[in-house]
This record gives sequence, structure tokens and C-alpha cells, in this order.
Amino acid sequence: MGIFNRIFNVGKAEAHAIVDKLEDPIKMTEQGIRDLKKDLDNSLQALAEVKAMSIRSKKDLNDSKSLAQSYEQKAILLIQKAEKGELDVAEADRLATEALSKKEEALEAARRAQEEVNRFDSNIATLDKNVKKLKSTISSYENELRTLKARARVSSATQKINKQLSGIDSSGTVSMLEKMKEKVAQQEALSEAYGEISLENKSLDDEIDEVLSEKNVKASNSLEELKAKLKSKSE
Repeated sequence: MGIFNRIFNVGKAEAHAIVDKLEDPIKMTEQGIRDLKKDLDNSLQALAEVKAMSIRSKKDLNDSKSLAQSYEQKAILLIQKAEKGELDVAEADRLATEALSKKEEALEAARRAQEEVNRFDSNIATLDKNVKKLKSTISSYENELRTLKARARVSSATQKINKQLSGIDSSGTVSMLEKMKEKVAQQEALSEAYGEISLENKSLDDEIDEVLSEKNVKASNSLEELKAKLKSKSE
């Protein structure tokens, strides 16, 4: 019983404490329950055997009492025959005495059977009490085990979630994300560099065409018109 007291006292603590402080408490509890069930089976077998002996003793008791009554009745009949003259008185007394002696033997057997019945009944009461206690204990421990398993599952799930939230990632996801960010930044910088190089490598014809493009010409004309408007206002 000591191991279960230890297990279920610790079971009152937080679920993660159970998992951390005990070496596989669920398996230990399951083994303990299996051991108790074996004890229960042995107790039930012993109870059945004692009940069988009690039944036999009660039968012996009843048989001995019936036998004693039978011998007493025979002694009475012998005396009655002698009184009627159907049997010699001396012979009737002798046979009646033998019958009464057999009666006493039967009563002694009945007394011994009664003692056995009393002893067996006492043993039955004790065994029955132990069986009920074992059944109650097993039921209680099975309920505790179900709770322990549920708490262990919750603890395991909570631990995984907290591990993820705290940034502890055994799969290297965080590390891969950082590498990806660095790679993207490098590609962006390289793209920008190629853009600058492409501008530097413009030919003279490209520059002339750009200056003379319709868009740039319109922008230049608009600029001249704005300058003229400002000049006229100032005069």
C-alpha cells in the first residue's frame, strides 16, 4: 500500500511535477493495481473455500443432530417394547443404553461441527471485509489512475505549447525563418545593385532618346510656361 500512498500524495501536486519527479508514475500505478487485483482473486478464492467448508460443517452439524434424535427415538421405542412385554427388559435396557451412547457420540460430533461452523463464519466475515476493502481500494486507485492519465496528457500538451511559445523549436523552424529573411534581403540588395549598373551602362543614344522623349519635352515646356507666368506676375 505504501507505493500507492506515495504515488497519490505526489498526484496532488501539479501535473508537470508528477511527470518530472516520478519515474513513469502511470506504469507504476497500473502495475500496483494489477498486483491488488491478484490479491483480490486470491482473497475471493480463499473466501469461496472457507464458505465451502462452512457449508460442509453445517451439513455435518445437521446430520449429527438428526442422528442423535434418531438414537434417542430408538431408545424410547426399545423401552416401550419392553413395557408391552414384546421385548425382554434386560435386552431392551442393553440396547437402549447402546442407542443412548450412540446419541451422545452424535451430540459430541454436533458440538464439534458447531465449533467449526462458528470458526468458519468468523473467517468468512473477516475475508468478506477484506474483499470489500480491496474492491474499494482498487476502484479508488483506478479512478486516481484515470485522473493521472488525463493530467499527464494535459501536462504534455501544455509543455509542447509552452515550448513553441517560448521560441524553443527543436525542428529549427525559427532558424530557417532567419536564414530565409537574410536570403531575401540579400536578393533585394543584389537586384538593386543590378538596377544601378543598368543605369550606368546606358549608351549615348539611350540618353539622347530619353531627353528627347515626348514625356520629357512636355515637362520642359510646362516648366518654361510656369517660369513665364511667374515673371509676368512680378512685373
